[in-house]
Amino acid sequence: MSGYLMSVAVFVGIWVTLALSLNILTGYAGQVSLGHAAFFGIGAYTSAVLAVRYGQPFGVDFLAAILVTGLAGTVLGLPSLRVRHDFLVLATMGVNFVVVAVFKYVDFFGGAMGLVNIPAPEFFGTTFRGGVPYLLLVWGYVVVVWLVSWYISKTWVGLAFHTIRLDEDAAAAVGVSSARFKIYAFGISAALAGGAGSLYAHFIGSVFPDTFVFVESIAILSMIVFGGVGTLRGPIIGAIILKAAPELLRFVQDYRFTIYGALLVLMMLFQPMGLIGEGSWLWRNLTALFRRPAASQQPQQEVAQ
Repeated sequence: MSGYLMSVAVFVGIWVTLALSLNILTGYAGQVSLGHAAFFGIGAYTSAVLAVRYGQPFGVDFLAAILVTGLAGTVLGLPSLRVRHDFLVLATMGVNFVVVAVFKYVDFFGGAMGLVNIPAPEFFGTTFRGGVPYLLLVWGYVVVVWLVSWYISKTWVGLAFHTIRLDEDAAAAVGVSSARFKIYAFGISAALAGGAGSLYAHFIGSVFPDTFVFVESIAILSMIVFGGVGTLRGPIIGAIILKAAPELLRFVQDYRFTIYGALLVLMMLFQPMGLIGEGSWLWRNLTALFRRPAASQQPQQEVAQ
């Protein structure tokens, strides 16, 4: 694999984790956020500050990025306790603008010039500067985030999220604390996005405020809507297609966000369950295709008996 394709695979892995993390908040708990890039940025800047200004190793940077971003998500998720639906979308959008403004206008974070010379991770004296080692590191984190998402979907926490997504009033009637579980959703989702931010910062070697702007939040949301909100497979497929395609088709790079917006509108109008979401046209046909051979083999086995 060439160096360019390796870099594309690393970027795709980072955005897969972002899509999976947002899916916990939006797909599981039903809290639509247009500020997820802010958590991505908080994780990246936490790692960058610790590495550049304080000389901390990658392990410390990475864990700190997860913890700080998780705490920030918990605090910034407080508006969700008072607002719902359209107003929550506006609130999270505002959070994104505020966070980017802090990065851009506070000198401690490097201002508009950002922070540079972020060192590559080192493990046992070996530097992970791109290539296969960093690719394995990123996709190892993808597996961790997927397992966290899967585990949540199988526990009572996931059931509470699902209940809140369907009807908050009904959830409250059966004793589910919407406030508490919304905070959980924001905190977990943000923490996982913070880890992705740390990996991004150490891979690129620099961070700039314009990387984490509002349109990037739209891109992340488009990935889970395109693939299938609330499923484990949807965000992965959505992120792979929407992140890899513009990278491999460079002539449409300038129209990336236009494509994301158009796909988001088309999906909401004609395939609201996403490309391979539960009940989508493609997923129904795929499952029917795999079930048909199994159904045709069963009568033959019965005749043989």
